[in-house]
This record gives sequence, structure tokens and C-alpha cells, in this order.
Amino acid sequence: MTFSDQNYLLFTFFIYLLLMLGIGIFAWTKTNDLSDYILGGRKLGHWTTALSAGASDMSGWLLLGLPGYAYVAGYEAIWIAVGLLLGTTLNWFLIAPRLRQQSERMGNALTIPEYLENRFQDKTHTIRTIAACFILFFFIFYTSSGLVAGGKLFESVFKLPYEQAVIAGTVAILIYTTLGGFLAVSWTDLFQGLLMSLALVITAIYALDLSGGWQATQAAMASKNIALTDLFVTSDNNRLTTIGIISLLGWGLGYFGQPHVLARFMAIRSHTMIPAARNIAVSWTAISLIAAIIIGFCGIAVPEINPAGADSEKVFIELVQLLFHPVPAGFCLAAILAAIMSTADSQLLVASAAFTEDLYQTLFKKEASQANLIMIGRIMVVCIALLACFMALHQEETVLGMVAYAWAGFGAAFGPVLLLSLFWEKLTLNAAIGGIMTGAVTVIVWHQVDGGIFTLYELVPAFFVATITCFTVSHIKF
Repeated sequence: MTFSDQNYLLFTFFIYLLLMLGIGIFAWTKTNDLSDYILGGRKLGHWTTALSAGASDMSGWLLLGLPGYAYVAGYEAIWIAVGLLLGTTLNWFLIAPRLRQQSERMGNALTIPEYLENRFQDKTHTIRTIAACFILFFFIFYTSSGLVAGGKLFESVFKLPYEQAVIAGTVAILIYTTLGGFLAVSWTDLFQGLLMSLALVITAIYALDLSGGWQATQAAMASKNIALTDLFVTSDNNRLTTIGIISLLGWGLGYFGQPHVLARFMAIRSHTMIPAARNIAVSWTAISLIAAIIIGFCGIAVPEINPAGADSEKVFIELVQLLFHPVPAGFCLAAILAAIMSTADSQLLVASAAFTEDLYQTLFKKEASQANLIMIGRIMVVCIALLACFMALHQEETVLGMVAYAWAGFGAAFGPVLLLSLFWEKLTLNAAIGGIMTGAVTVIVWHQVDGGIFTLYELVPAFFVATITCFTVSHIKF
């Protein structure tokens, strides 16, 4: 890439970031109290709710991790996409309408920990404190994965040293998140979600054309010993076991417990708008997942693309730079930044809310004005971002690997408890606490062990253990 090409890309990124900053400043003028900062005053429309939920859910792994996985593993990647699409659909059908109504009905809860405390009438604040602590813990890993993705983007495009690239991405995210809060995050996510899907679809179409079409792509994959039957074969040519298939499909279980996604359900203007939002969200997810996998397959078929190891996650970046003039390439690559920012900002805000609303005011019994609470929330956004940035600077794991860990943590800790709290009146406080604890701890322990049954994705056994704990403890009289 020539110096002038880099200037084109830099200009495109600058325009994009300037637009995001403008949205942040406008949202700042609309943020009057903590409810606005954390949940946007429950005023989101169906388009904003749908696309901000999708964009904050998918993150940089949609444009880096998933195409990279499809590039390395071939047809095996389809299993993850199927699991995620099923999880998205069930989340919108099962969780969204009930959580929107119940969270407002039970003390106008602004956060998941506050909803759980009100649902079980916990005067000791135990469940709220435990839930907030796990949110802070797993979001540091999740946010760090986004900063790693940002580092790879700036490192590849602008040839920046990785450390400088991570810091640059952190600063960009911090500016508009600290200014505008939930409204800034949601409005920018609407734009970023559209940009992500547009970039994926356009790149997939042009990449297919470059590789000679779908049949030519399949033939090229077959020449490298990747056949359609490899839907049941791993990337190292071993038979994909039942454990492997369950692990890949099991990603869908994680949706029920992601606080940054669930916050969108709580923020929509009315539960009557959820069906329209659901149709948009599910369609967006399906289109984006299909395009991401096609991009990975095309990377296999295009000889000019040859990333290896952890760099396989740069297949989208390399294809975009190969296919397009620097100006359209800049907008496509800005979609990666959009994916990273749309998730990292949501995570930072939810983690900040967990401290400000669920720990600072509740655990420490601090009374403060709305202006001071917003200021504390902004300070926590900065602190959590800096900690995640430090982890990203010293992280060797892939983006997909880091996302998988945090996704499992949230899915197992909160998924079973939230589902049962909304559908089963007999769930008790002690059972809910036990479910959160066993789900989170099982993920942490399972992740440290390898081989045999422990090759199963930690979300699956942890979700099962947490569910059994909830049912068992609910029938024990204390």
C-alpha cells in the first residue's frame, strides 16, 4: 500500500470518527440523569433497539474472528453461525418482551443486578452485589478482546506498532462513550450496525466474484482438502465429534445472559415494539453471519490471501485491501472499527452502571446527586477501559478465544437465572444466587483444564450446572 493510499484510509477513518464524536456530543445534550446515561430513559425505537443489540452483540469478532475461523476451519464454522442465529431468535422471543415489562414493573430497574434484587426482594443486596462483581470481571476480558481487534486493525492498515494501535483504539472509544452514555452508544450502534452489514455483504459479493463464483470457491476449497462433507470434519482432518458439534452450537446459549444485549431489551420504548425490532435483528444477524463465513471461504480460494496462525483473523482486512480503492476500502475497514466500538462502548457502559448503580449506591450506601452519579459513571468507564487496555497490550490469545471466554461467563452466570426468573415463579433467592455462582465458577474452572470431556465449550456444562442448581436449591427449605 502506497503512502497516498494510507492517506486516503486515514482521511476516511478521520471522517468516521468525527461523525461518531458528533453523535456523542449531541447525545450529551440529551443526557439529564442517571436513567438517561445508563438506559436512555427507555426511549429507543425498534430500529435503534434491533441494530444496537446486534452491533453490540457481534463486536469485532464478526469481521475478524468469524471470517478467520471460516478461513482456517472451513465448513465447520457453519455450526457456530447456526447456533448464534438460533440463540438470537430465541432471545428475542423468550427474553425480550418479558424482561422489558418486568424490569420496569419491578422498581423501574435500570440494570440486570437491580432487576434480580427487585425480583427476589433481596433486602441484603447480596444477589445484586454478586451479579455486579461478575459483570465487572467478565467485561474486562470482553472489552479487552475488542481492543485487541482494534490493535490488529490499526496495525495492519496504518502499520502502527501494536501497542500504539491498541491505545489509539481505546482513546477513540472512550471519547464518545464518556460524553453521551447510553444514547450515544445506541445511536452510534444504529449507524455502525448498518455499516457492518453493508461492508460484509459488499465484500462477500466482490470476493466471490474475485474467486470465480460459489462453485469455483468450493472447487478451490476442495483442492485444499476442504469439502462440503467437512461440516463434520475439524480443521486438522479429524472427525468432528458430538462434543465438537455441541460446543459450536452451544454458542447460542450465551445470548440469554449478555448484559449489554439485554440492556437494549430494557430500553425499548414499549414491549409492543419488540416484534418489529425482532424481525429486523434476526434478519440483520442472518445476513451478517452468512456474509462473514463467505468471506472466510473466499479467502481460502484467493491465492493472494495467505494469513497464518493468529493472523488468519486478518482475512477480511486483506481481502478489502485487495479488492477496493482506498476510499471504499476505508469505509469497509471502518466497519471493523464500528464493530469494535459498538460492542466495547456498550460493555464499558454496562460495567460502569454495575459499579455506579449496583455497587457505589447500594453496597457503599452512597447518596449523590444525578450529576455526581453521571460523573462517577464516566470515571468508571475510563478506569475499566484502561484496565482492559492493559490486558490487551499483554494478550496473546485470539479475538475469538477471548470473546468465547467472556461470552461463556455471562451466558452461564445469568442465562439460566434470567430465564427461570421470567418464566418460573418458584425460583428462590438462594437458588438464583447459587445459579449465578456455579455458572460463573464452572466457566472459570473448566476453561483452565484441557483434554477429554474438557474440550467441550465451557458454556455448555456451566449452563447445565447453573440450571440444575437453580431447580435443586429452589426445592430446599432453609
